[in-house]
Amino acid sequence: MITRAIRVARVGSAAELAAAALMILGFPALMLAALVPSVPAFTAAAAVTYLADHYLHRKGSYLINRLSKVRAGLSIRFLIRQLLLVLLLARLDLADGLVFYGAVACFIAFYGLQAPHGALVTLIRNRRRMPVATRNVDLKSRIRIPDAPPRRLLNRSAEKMLHLDLAAVVGVLVSAAMDETLAAFVGIGATIALGTLYVVALMPYVRGSKTPPNAEIVLAAMDDWLAGYQPETVLYFSGSKDSAYQVNMWLETMEQLDSKPLIILRERAILNNLAPTTVPVVCVPGGVHLMNMDLTNVRVALYAANVGKNIHLLRVPTMKHVFIGHGDSDKLASVNPFSKVYDEVWTAGRAGRDRYAIADVGVRDDDIAEVGRPQLAPIQTWQGVPEGRIPTVLYAPTWEGWDGDPGNTSIVLAGENIVKTLVKADPPVRVLYKPHPFTGTVSKEAGAAHARITALVEKAGAERATDARFTADVAARTQAKADLVRIEARIAELSGRGGDKGDEAEATRDGVVDVAKHEEIARLRAEWNDAYWRSVGAFEHRVITGAEPRLYDCFNVSDAMVSDISSVVSDFIASGKPYAVTDSAELGVEEFKRQNTAVRAATILSNSAAELGGLLDAVRDLAGDPLAEDRRELKQYLLGPDEPKSIEQFNTAVANLALKAEARNVGQESRAAAGAAEATTKA
Repeated sequence: MITRAIRVARVGSAAELAAAALMILGFPALMLAALVPSVPAFTAAAAVTYLADHYLHRKGSYLINRLSKVRAGLSIRFLIRQLLLVLLLARLDLADGLVFYGAVACFIAFYGLQAPHGALVTLIRNRRRMPVATRNVDLKSRIRIPDAPPRRLLNRSAEKMLHLDLAAVVGVLVSAAMDETLAAFVGIGATIALGTLYVVALMPYVRGSKTPPNAEIVLAAMDDWLAGYQPETVLYFSGSKDSAYQVNMWLETMEQLDSKPLIILRERAILNNLAPTTVPVVCVPGGVHLMNMDLTNVRVALYAANVGKNIHLLRVPTMKHVFIGHGDSDKLASVNPFSKVYDEVWTAGRAGRDRYAIADVGVRDDDIAEVGRPQLAPIQTWQGVPEGRIPTVLYAPTWEGWDGDPGNTSIVLAGENIVKTLVKADPPVRVLYKPHPFTGTVSKEAGAAHARITALVEKAGAERATDARFTADVAARTQAKADLVRIEARIAELSGRGGDKGDEAEATRDGVVDVAKHEEIARLRAEWNDAYWRSVGAFEHRVITGAEPRLYDCFNVSDAMVSDISSVVSDFIASGKPYAVTDSAELGVEEFKRQNTAVRAATILSNSAAELGGLLDAVRDLAGDPLAEDRRELKQYLLGPDEPKSIEQFNTAVANLALKAEARNVGQESRAAAGAAEATTKA
């Protein structure tokens, strides 16, 4: 029941749920204590509401945001508590005393300080918000960007300001309990003094040398840097915070380009969730600012997603525009008619080209190039299950999508059947469950199914931990966990986590990557991945969410996968391992294979998951794997040849398209010069 309440309330833990309940119940208790009246009861209820409120804010609880939507926001909660304190004084027959009038005057004056405080905080944040935010771009030598104000002044500033009333509240309660006035006026004085000091402390940061330059100066410095760096290939991306993975998958490829790379982002949320990279990054939220940037040296623009904001760069004719997408799959998104706005569409292999031909959405065959999938280089080729280890099966369903199509994901109709079959398999297998990060964002049914599947895997994991057939090397796992702590501490030290991270302006000024640290972090992340899998044991069922371990790391420790129609399937095919795909829409095996290229070498599952035995048989006996040759052929069809390497194919495609862009620009200049000469002759 507690688990369900946590899910319904959208809180992170039982402690958070308890804090929310205490805070909500605390205010009726305050009113009752004020009416009785009872100073001790009021004091206890007030303490509960203060502590619960503070705890929920510190946890960043979803409930805090929801309370503000129903007119029970932070300021209102503090005001109600103060009004109830005034009511308590009146019920104690202190309405004609100095403490009563002092409390009323204090709270009015204190709220009078909220306006300048809020205005100053907003003004500081707005003035320190850059028209462009950057990483690995040297603006520091071109413009002056001052240090950010201390985090203690701006972080959760409204909460901190309002909590300054605590001195007055405590003082008034002490005076009411002891029937004297000194404590009340000491507390009142402290509240007003501290509130005034807070406002005064903010004032220096709204003017003069403590504010960054205006947008015109910053953009001029940006253009000066662009003129010196002269980027040639741009990766352009726009999307929500949750879609950051779509651009992160291209970072390593951008680092390996033969031409000068630049990444252009449109949302600050994406920049904040961007993985570390050595490539220069520019976040330009304003469309006008982007259109005024000097990108005359760029010859190729790469687009990882079809979104409306692409038009702000697509309008530039001096560069060639390419849709590279964020995965290869048979989903309708892979043949979006919007793709015909690009000069070229790049696919991994022949399958992508054929997909566009069949869809007939206006993308010409001449405008398609096959470049492989550079991101798949880390995926290891399968050599069979190592001797003495039970097979590992990865269940990696995609999310429910926006259109309600039951064929989008197996998680709702088949997910529990798949997991139940796998955890009960005999001979046993290990189950890794890694859901798509968007799971449950659109469909409540998908979110509920995910919760049930998670519970199934965790329950099976707990049962296996007590099974005498499965014994862990305690010393090895202890050492692995110690290695994880050591590696995480070193990564945090190198990444600068845990300290004062400043703000957007300061990050723009100082956000130039240390290449040596970047390389060490990459090495440490590989060590972390190895230590993680050693720490959980080769037989332990596991639910894996979040960024780490990465999907490809899960591929490498798995011997087979169950998934849905998505790029995950196409990527997994690079491993050569057996896989199964669920026909959740119940099209039938032949029609399902006809519509979806990536499943032609898969075990096709119905929603009952009754066919999983065929997949497990193929994993346990290489000689009895009837689809092995089909997988090898399909791999080349979907992902292209192994040689030349995909990154070489990609670089060649970039270079060829850059030549086309240059030829177009030279032609335009020649025509313009010829036109000018003709006009001069006629004159």
